Amino acid sequence: MMPTHQLAGIRDLADRFDVFILDQFGVLHDGAAPYPGAVETLVRLKQAGKRTLLLSNSGKRSAPNEARLVKLGFVPGSWDDFLSSGEVAWQSLRKQLGNEAGLRCLLIARDGDRSAVEGLPLTLVETGEEADIVLLSASEGDRFDLDHYRQLLQPAAARGARCLCTNPDKIMLTSVGPRFGAGRIAELYAELGGEVTWIGKPFPEIYAAALDMLGTPERKRVVCVGDSIEHDISGGQGAGLRTVLVMTGVLEASSAAEREKLFAEHGAIPDFLVRTFAW
Repeated sequence: MMPTHQLAGIRDLADRFDVFILDQFGVLHDGAAPYPGAVETLVRLKQAGKRTLLLSNSGKRSAPNEARLVKLGFVPGSWDDFLSSGEVAWQSLRKQLGNEAGLRCLLIARDGDRSAVEGLPLTLVETGEEADIVLLSASEGDRFDLDHYRQLLQPAAARGARCLCTNPDKIMLTSVGPRFGAGRIAELYAELGGEVTWIGKPFPEIYAAALDMLGTPERKRVVCVGDSIEHDISGGQGAGLRTVLVMTGVLEASSAAEREKLFAEHGAIPDFLVRTFAW
């Protein structure tokens, strides 16, 4: 099993597609700095008249994600749209909760970020014993081990609190290397007997929201670029879109045999393979 085409660079796709749906972590940057050529390639796609939407499994809402990209050195306006799983979840929760004020929420996030719940009728609590709902928007796997989260969440699972995971990534890139992501904590919650609702790639809701934001383009003219076979390639194909796998991010140290095993495991083979997101 091999991807259909090996590309020299993203420029090879410019004549084939009008719309580019791009992952951020692992494609554009590693969490600390842009990958070589990524800043320029976004600008070149814009100059070529392509529509770009950055689609991220970040539990933060879209605005703080875009601000981080500018801080990392990306050119403001070099992408057209940004949609995060945290944004999709926030909009969905706002509709669901309506006038149901006072639900007690245990928020699992990073760096004290509260954007996932700001403006929602939720009361934040600090322990699993108090929680009616667990909102899992990020992992601090670079600070804590999985047992920390087990102890925190076990009481919530035992009392039947539902968990909303707004960042399905099992692995995250940090300044100290790859660590377990929020998706792994959500798996732990399920192992503890809790109910988990997933929002983000590869699940359909985020792709439906992305295509709606793009004005429902012709799907054969849309391509998804990502570094995760489980999330970006499987999710894009499930939405009826073409896919490109980059060899940065979570697959940077992988062998061809390991990638083929993942293709088989997730039933998803990318249409194109490219070493990095460079022109």
